[in-house]
Amino acid sequence: MIGANNGKKEERTLTLQGLQKLKNGTDIRGTASENPFGEPVNLTDEAVTALAQAFYVWLQRRTGRRTVCIAVGHDSRISAERLTECVVKGVCTCGGKIVITGLASTPSMFMLLHKPRFGCDGSIMLTASHLPFHKNGMKFFVREGGLESEDLSEIISIAHKGKFPVGAGEIVHRSFMAEYSRDLVDFARRATGEEEPLKGKRILVDAGNGAGGFYVREVLRPLGADTAGSLFLDPDGTFPNHIPNPENQTAMDSICRAVAKNHADFGIIFDTDVDRAGAVDRDGREINRNRLIALIAAILLQEQPGAYIVTDSVTSDGLAQFIAAHGGIHHRFKRGYKNVINEAKRLCAEGKNAPLAIETSGHAALKENYFLDDGAYLVTRLLIALARLAKEGKTLSSLIEDLPMPAEEREIRPTFLDPDSDFKAIGAEIMKDLVKYARESSHIRLAPDNHEGVRMNFDKAHGDGWVLVRMSLHEPVLPVNCESDSEGGCRLLAREIYSFLRRYPCLDLSPFEKYI
Repeated sequence: MIGANNGKKEERTLTLQGLQKLKNGTDIRGTASENPFGEPVNLTDEAVTALAQAFYVWLQRRTGRRTVCIAVGHDSRISAERLTECVVKGVCTCGGKIVITGLASTPSMFMLLHKPRFGCDGSIMLTASHLPFHKNGMKFFVREGGLESEDLSEIISIAHKGKFPVGAGEIVHRSFMAEYSRDLVDFARRATGEEEPLKGKRILVDAGNGAGGFYVREVLRPLGADTAGSLFLDPDGTFPNHIPNPENQTAMDSICRAVAKNHADFGIIFDTDVDRAGAVDRDGREINRNRLIALIAAILLQEQPGAYIVTDSVTSDGLAQFIAAHGGIHHRFKRGYKNVINEAKRLCAEGKNAPLAIETSGHAALKENYFLDDGAYLVTRLLIALARLAKEGKTLSSLIEDLPMPAEEREIRPTFLDPDSDFKAIGAEIMKDLVKYARESSHIRLAPDNHEGVRMNFDKAHGDGWVLVRMSLHEPVLPVNCESDSEGGCRLLAREIYSFLRRYPCLDLSPFEKYI
């Protein structure tokens, strides 16, 4: 047994540095399977087992109980079964109870913690979201929500020390997805007052062979929807058709084509573990990024005028205008779904009503749903509005007809040439220099109330839009987002930023050079 003090202690090969490299914000992520890219497997059996044991010890300390219960679920990845066995081994060798839920969505692994009959103190979801087939990871939950970065650092430290309790564990097999789905169906029925509010509507889902196929069988069909034409509902961890990712253009084109071909009323696309979603209107147009934020914001602001809508830093000026026009307050914050969620919680603690925390990536967390980023709940909220609007002869898109859209938008991602350098410190210096440059330029105005990187507004002659330069949360990347209200404006903006960044030989600026 790992960590057993019985004279047969296994030799440990885990290093603190190796475990820390698996930390990705508030999640664990790594290479879990052999692959054609030559990436060595670092999410090893030993690492996953030790992290499960460490989570067990962390929960013991948190709850004050000697024996705790942990649930484990997984998405459709090819390494899911092996990693599940490692988590089971880790919990059982500590003398704990483990509930194996099988194929699951990430949000369901949080929601089951609020079901007393499961009796779980925490849960682990095995997923790497939209990353390629050979990746996997671990997301940790307690009843209050997902863990914070400092919580995960503590778990990593416990895993490295390797001092775990020893005992005989208990294994229970119990799926939760059917109950989770019924809760969504009941929610839609209560909100609309109808047994089948989607009757007569064709609603398509592209699950990308991830975990989202359940939504067709267990939510849409019971609500009366015609789902013929839905795509890639069967789980397949090799993702043979496209990556399950609403931000991936190939994936979005797939659901757009399906909606157009089948004359559907609405299209839905989930990421692998269903904590994110994107949508398509009846005309085959994407409802993604700023349009998705505007849509759910419009719905919430009809119910809660004056509310704060918390978004990440790369949202458009047009979205800010839209939210204000609909009686809300746009609170633009930092990238990272935990950042926007925690900021919304902070505003609520101050007595301000912040019912929505949402990223342009599709992570959307509603206060009414524990501030859980749940793609299925978000989509259900949209479908309730669709059913209500249909009775008035209106469509969902009618809610965002007045959303100002830019003529162009672009993201360029220069990287640091030496990923082992102190790129965060270098990036901070670049930001300081960029602020100075902007202040000395007559055609640039620094954006007020900016919480991440440097956001600059450019006059009409120099790009007619804005640029945000920021550091990536976890990677040696300096993303540059541009938006312009004029054709060709993004290239003007990119050329000026490229000219500024050329003074830093530590950057690979080839993404700029390919664009401009």
